Amino acid sequence: MSVNTGKNLKLYYTIKEVAKMVGVTESLLRYWEKEFPTLKPKAVTRSGVRQYTDKDVEQVKFIYNLVKVRGFKIAAARRYLQTNREGADRTNEMLETLISLRDQLKDLKRHLETAIV
Repeated sequence: MSVNTGKNLKLYYTIKEVAKMVGVTESLLRYWEKEFPTLKPKAVTRSGVRQYTDKDVEQVKFIYNLVKVRGFKIAAARRYLQTNREGADRTNEMLETLISLRDQLKDLKRHLETAIV
């Protein structure tokens, strides 16, 4: 019997890992931490390393979507997150589901293409 349910068991990520996951620079993440009160990674360790949780990573992805994909200005994105927190959470969940479905469809397409050839 397998205990791992397929979820990532890592509790914390460094700023470098989060930047790579999302496709932004570490300095942009630091800037977003100052601009978005809802983005607060775990206290910085003695060595100066920020510790991001899965929830923090999801928040960064949502901010990325608002600012980089949808073209919101920082102030507008901050207001959107503050005034529409519940709706923002639902939107983020839907976005993650759509991205997952897109990836599954891409995999299916690749399998079909290799099966036909």
